[in-house]
Amino acid sequence: MLDYHAVADVVAGEIASGKLPPGSRLQPQRTFAYERGIAVSTASRVYAELVRRGLVIGEVGRGTFVRTPDRLQSARISEIADAPIDLQLATSGSLEQAALMAPAFKNMANPATLFDAMDALGPFGPKGVGEIVARYLAHDHWSPRPDGILLAGGGRQAIACAMAAVCKPGDRIGVEPLTYPSVIRMAARLGLQLVPLEIDGDGVDVAALIRVHRAKPLDAIYIQPTIHNPLGFSMSHARRTALAEALEETGLLCIEDAAFAFLSDAAPLAAYAPERVVYVNSMQKRLGPGVGVGIVVAPPQVKDRIAAVMRAGGWMASSLSMRLVLSWISDGTAAHVSELKRKDGRDRQLLTARILGHVSPSAESNAFHIWLELPEIWSAGAFVSAAAVQGVAITPAGVFSAIPGRAPNAVRVAISAPPLKDLERGLHVIRSLLASVPGDAEIE
Repeated sequence: MLDYHAVADVVAGEIASGKLPPGSRLQPQRTFAYERGIAVSTASRVYAELVRRGLVIGEVGRGTFVRTPDRLQSARISEIADAPIDLQLATSGSLEQAALMAPAFKNMANPATLFDAMDALGPFGPKGVGEIVARYLAHDHWSPRPDGILLAGGGRQAIACAMAAVCKPGDRIGVEPLTYPSVIRMAARLGLQLVPLEIDGDGVDVAALIRVHRAKPLDAIYIQPTIHNPLGFSMSHARRTALAEALEETGLLCIEDAAFAFLSDAAPLAAYAPERVVYVNSMQKRLGPGVGVGIVVAPPQVKDRIAAVMRAGGWMASSLSMRLVLSWISDGTAAHVSELKRKDGRDRQLLTARILGHVSPSAESNAFHIWLELPEIWSAGAFVSAAAVQGVAITPAGVFSAIPGRAPNAVRVAISAPPLKDLERGLHVIRSLLASVPGDAEIE
């Protein structure tokens, strides 16, 4: 039976983030159980746990609703932020970066240029785009094939296209036990079975991967070898080499999610096994969330299948977004903005280490987030809720768990989005909570 506490942690995170705002009605328990893939009896225990935590209230004949904090409770809280501090969103941006990107929009205002940008765009883009993007992505040890580059409408679309092209309903896809939440939802929509792979501090355990595959064959794997989300680690050169050899030995295809790789100097896994890796990247992390261009570098044997999925779903990049991105790549703006984001990430990691000290886990020096394992007295759900009461939004581990109910007692703290003063205040709230026991944080 799934641990109902872990499912309750996920719902608590949705309440803390505002996805389930105060006053909203929860689904009937049978519907909730069906959509979450749990038993109705487990759903009942989840709802009871949420009531026990004071997050929801049941009304006879009406249903269960997210509670609105009453004035009495609010009066007992010693410090409430004026506005929520978002430590959930792992994106970065600034007016300085926007100023660097602005000239491209002015150029796009030319009627002839804008008219050309209104054309429909195929998966491979117009002639010459592959060469430009290949030069942009090239690493000391890797130069992607221009004819294998496809452009999607964003990072998530790129991942979804790769998964749908590489796998079919019912297939088994290996993933890290904690993984990108959108991949969990995509797999459910595509009818894929997620198979958690053993990991250590260096990423996927290659010997364990081979054992799993031999016991019951996998059809593909999806991993994040560089700045893992949410754990923050990057695979070493030795582990990448071993994994590449395993891919060659087993014939498995790997979808490499490199969304945060621009923050690191590590060579992509695709450099080690270019014929076995579908490399996926996103300009949304490199430039900004609104820049809807995802990049796929596909081996020859799957590129046409990925292109077909893109066409069928209409998941290609828009011509307008693509032309803006090409402009920023060609004039050096993209590289400049990425470097500013690296520096900002490094500064924020230093600030985080200064405030949280020994409780701050090891992570890439430029990473946009940290992974925080909690003391036993705190459950992830209670910690997220206590932080939310003080105006700080963080994400419980359950959101990232490939298998419901198997999440560790931890939270992800994204440090890249808020202004530095807000980040500092939010980190002090977290430090105070770590030094307290559940309930103390609410008492004046």
